[in-house]
Amino acid sequence: MKKITLITCLCSLLLMACSREEWNTTASTDTPEAVFKLYDVGYSGTLSRASTLEEARYDRLEYCIVDENGNRVRDTKSKYNPSTSEIYVEGLHEGNYRLLVLGVKGNESLDRATIHELNHIDETWLEFPEDLQKPLDAEYFYSQTPFTVTVQQGTGGKQEVATIRQDVKQQRIISKVDFEFAYNNPYVRTAVTAKRATLGSVHFYTVLSGDGAMAGESDGTLQDLLLDSVTSYCFMPLKEGSVLNGEISIQTRNYRGSEVSQVYAFGQKEMESNHIHQIETKVNHPDDKSVVMFLTSSAYAEGKHTKILQDDETKEVYTNPSLRKFNTAQPLQLNITDDGELHMRFYSPRDLKNVLVKVHIPAVSDEYFDLAYFDTIPGFADFYEALPLVQRSSMCRTESGRQIEVHQMQASELAGAEFKVESTDPYWEKLTKIEHGWDIYWGLYGGDPEREDGGPVGNWMGIRPVHCRESVALFLNFTYMIDMPEHEQILTENADQLYDDNKNPIQVERVLQQMRQKRTLQVGLVYPGNGIIGLGGGSTFGAYQQAWFEHYWNAYACSIMFHELGHVMGYGHSSSFTYGPWAEKLMNNFYVQNLSKFPIDSSTYLNSKNNPNRYK
Repeated sequence: MKKITLITCLCSLLLMACSREEWNTTASTDTPEAVFKLYDVGYSGTLSRASTLEEARYDRLEYCIVDENGNRVRDTKSKYNPSTSEIYVEGLHEGNYRLLVLGVKGNESLDRATIHELNHIDETWLEFPEDLQKPLDAEYFYSQTPFTVTVQQGTGGKQEVATIRQDVKQQRIISKVDFEFAYNNPYVRTAVTAKRATLGSVHFYTVLSGDGAMAGESDGTLQDLLLDSVTSYCFMPLKEGSVLNGEISIQTRNYRGSEVSQVYAFGQKEMESNHIHQIETKVNHPDDKSVVMFLTSSAYAEGKHTKILQDDETKEVYTNPSLRKFNTAQPLQLNITDDGELHMRFYSPRDLKNVLVKVHIPAVSDEYFDLAYFDTIPGFADFYEALPLVQRSSMCRTESGRQIEVHQMQASELAGAEFKVESTDPYWEKLTKIEHGWDIYWGLYGGDPEREDGGPVGNWMGIRPVHCRESVALFLNFTYMIDMPEHEQILTENADQLYDDNKNPIQVERVLQQMRQKRTLQVGLVYPGNGIIGLGGGSTFGAYQQAWFEHYWNAYACSIMFHELGHVMGYGHSSSFTYGPWAEKLMNNFYVQNLSKFPIDSSTYLNSKNNPNRYK
């Protein structure tokens, strides 16, 4: 037998392709003469390039062994094991060899690539069409590993075979180009609507031979590169003497509906294999110094802002009126924190679109000026973000159209801020029509929402966020309804059905005054096990779960709500406002029949009936 010693070294050449003799089905790979373990080397130019080495995994692998004359060796047996990234070889004779390996990650057919069979190392192995005219979809890896086979005499005059393992480090033959952008204002970056690179005449190599040499030439045409969601592209190296150059165009929008187009020239002379090359565009934009926080959808998402009254909110938070309380006439709460952040909290089941926030800050101007614009404010949003005013000097646009420059300010200088909100969203128009707001907060009344049965105490059980959200919907609708002309009309037309507990008539004006007066309610969840499905009076209001979920369409559920509102208004069970026509005929039916006109015009915003956190 022979004893084989492999002496190997890695050459950082380029890609190759070659077919091989497959291991026959009866051959064993337990003791092959040579095992080559494939690893991928990371791109050069990365921070971790010294330690970037990972086991190779390819969608396609081609390899072959050539002798010292570069001719393909055909009298060997070999096999590639993709699960271990190893090539096993048997049948090698004494001599000098090279192992050529070509790996592909991705689908080379998308690049119209052709991998040829090698008979000699100088032949073409990998080839791209001259008119490809696009970046590469797949990544291509290559290595050329020389090794020597020598025969050694064993003890007793016998020759022995020993398996030798060798690591093979694969490098990409392609080059990657990263298009990077430096912005002076983060709100300009998130307001970009389109980015693209238009290339001049650029020529890439199109051929790789077995010895790693590059040849061939693309036709010089390259389609525009869209840089919106993808900013990295792969290419074959530049042909000697060619330059990757062109123009980068950037389109942005601003909060006032205008669009800005800008063009920047660029040029890249070097594009080496297995390297990342960066083309940075420093964007100078007219809105660089704008004070406005332009919260596009992407900008808002980047802030990872939270929401209030969500199912995972603790009872200690959502039942604390210092943390969770709102007036239905002001569901959008705005303030500037002591740290100089704009804080926006929105008590609403619905999203609000196209929102301009203006502010009057005495230390800045005697006028209101534009401060923030939201493409969308999500329902129950809880937004915090540092104001540009405390980060840098800024340009402000006042209501009269003046542009004023404001120096960087301290948070303490923002005291006394007053806000004004504008929106083209029809939903906002409805919210602004709520003139007589009620203050709403939530209480457990002894119940425990963490228990499966709600921890009932007397007629109460633990209210959960799913019920709190529904109460926001109900009271926004109710306080909107009380100022509707149609509502006043139905009361006027049925004035004879309005009476107190002594059956004395109640004037329509008196009823409206009682419904419109300022009130504060602590809202809870009623436990129906005692036969009670609603409780109300003074500052207390509660209903059982089904009524909270069905007030949109169920006239009976509505009658429960208005029954308890009748108690809140000071009436007892002998009046028309509880078991009488006001609660059970006029108001409940008006609510259901006019739901489409209300701010919260559908149960689908909350879909509470299907919420897994409701009581079963």
